[in-house]
Amino acid sequence: MNSRVTRCAVVMLILGAAGPVSAESPIDIPAGQRQLFLDNGVVADMQGLQRTLHSPRKLGAVIRSVPGETIQIRTAPVWDAVAQVYKLWLLSTTRPLWISADGLNWTPGPAPNLRTDHVVYDPNDPDPNRRFKGVQTNAYFAVSPDGITWTKLSVEKVPSSDESNLSYDPAEGLFIHTVKRRGTFGRSVAMAVSRDFEHWDDYGLVFQSDEEDQRRGAAIISERTADSTLMQPSYVDASVFNVDVYNMGVFHYEGQYIGLPAMFHSTGPVPNYPNTDGFHVIQLAVSRDLTHWQRVADRATFIGPSRLDSGAYDLTQILPPSEPVVHGDELWFYYTGLKYRSTFDYEGTYPDGRTIDKPGLEPDRGAVCLAVLRRDGFVSLDPAGGEGVLTTHPFRLPAARLMLNVEPGDGGSAQVELLGPADAVLATSEPVTTGGVSVPVEWQGDHDLKSTVGQVVQLRVRLDRCSLYSFVVDE
Repeated sequence: MNSRVTRCAVVMLILGAAGPVSAESPIDIPAGQRQLFLDNGVVADMQGLQRTLHSPRKLGAVIRSVPGETIQIRTAPVWDAVAQVYKLWLLSTTRPLWISADGLNWTPGPAPNLRTDHVVYDPNDPDPNRRFKGVQTNAYFAVSPDGITWTKLSVEKVPSSDESNLSYDPAEGLFIHTVKRRGTFGRSVAMAVSRDFEHWDDYGLVFQSDEEDQRRGAAIISERTADSTLMQPSYVDASVFNVDVYNMGVFHYEGQYIGLPAMFHSTGPVPNYPNTDGFHVIQLAVSRDLTHWQRVADRATFIGPSRLDSGAYDLTQILPPSEPVVHGDELWFYYTGLKYRSTFDYEGTYPDGRTIDKPGLEPDRGAVCLAVLRRDGFVSLDPAGGEGVLTTHPFRLPAARLMLNVEPGDGGSAQVELLGPADAVLATSEPVTTGGVSVPVEWQGDHDLKSTVGQVVQLRVRLDRCSLYSFVVDE
């Protein structure tokens, strides 16, 4: 399956001037760490290539709401190696803990003694009674041996206006807690981090919307209200159009931090209701240090609304998880999908004389939804026409085996040159014509990279009708 066709959301053209770059100081590429193209961290030069953002493939609802409850999640499923099940904690429900053996079929689990909306698993804690760690926003931090029986900690809360998220980076031993605070245009993302789950370093605001979001947001709202195939906001008033950041899950992935900001588009005030109507879309952001963030693929939508005739739940509100779950060669994103902005049902009149009468809402209004992406599949590099060429920054070759996450089109291929000092070609690969997330590169003349391990090299990858998602140098 060629994901350039089936999953393409947006294309952003990036061209650069060719030239030797081997005089640069080498960047660090650890063995086994997959190198993605969300930013230019590994990219020295691109000729004739464009970045393509890929949205995950939606599989629909895996846990549905029941009458009187509108379920949501902010956390991701946690694998319990002892019980051999996934565990997932829900918000706004009398059955907060759900379990699954396969991540697809879920049933209610035991009732926890404390509500914990955000949960991670910490395999590095020497105390098995503290392996599960949870946060209740603006209330408490807690630990548990099983995610069921919780003990509160004497930890000062990280203040939030109401929203938050939590993830854990086991490689760095770092807990990442994002919260909602006010920024220039309203809701924004602040962050606190900890290495022991008890002492938190509050970074303050790290991510917020800007003037460009406001400019684009007005156009996005106008486009949506003109599209009858999408769920329409009930209240639209251009004087209050605004875009801010409702929530952002942040997770460590292959040497970088990826953010999933839920960009809330405010469409109009609701009579007798202290908030606005509107809708969310999830975008992508990337950071190398958690404080400086870069938008990915020109702010394109990563997860957007489903159509009214789809039978889906994610029609209006779409809230991100803390992180995806790695399933073999795929990333599984569990997220909140809600049909409506809220459960308000009001009558009112706008200053221009329009009368608003919103009908009652059906009780089956929310779900935990699942969308699936190929591993590393956030962004690919694709030829804009003809052949495109990627040249990496210099790096010290950490191992002797190179693999590509690649998807050739009909008759397409990828070919790699290993460069030494002054762009000298040390080895040329056979054309890669098969697709996969870890396709081994074979070298012409049975060249063996073992003699090159430890030397400073670059990769020059020539792409012909071929999508390149990542590469990895492994043992």
